[in-house]
Amino acid sequence: MNTEQSVETICESHCPVSTPEGNDSKKGQLKRTPLSKFKKIHSHFKSPLQVLESAKVSPAEEVEELERRREQLDTEIAQLEAEGYRVEELEHHIDKLHEYNDIKDIGQSLLGRI
Repeated sequence: MNTEQSVETICESHCPVSTPEGNDSKKGQLKRTPLSKFKKIHSHFKSPLQVLESAKVSPAEEVEELERRREQLDTEIAQLEAEGYRVEELEHHIDKLHEYNDIKDIGQSLLGRI
């Protein structure tokens, strides 16, 4: 008796592994790790993003919330302008930050190739 035959004989009689030719129709469910002691392996996937039924908002409430947010942002803009900030100056700083981030990303990718 050779080693391959003995392993096959042992696995056929003692390893309840489902194969396409095996007893899938009898079990009704294919288990990838049939000898696992962990029950969570065979549980259904649970999405990390959960939407609560009570979290649904009517369109009217959503519009009101967006209008409140717009008023809040307008107030913040007016406050910044009162402190002496100009929109053009802020846009210039934002553009410079974008340029800096692009240069930094290129530098990191070059260092990653070394």
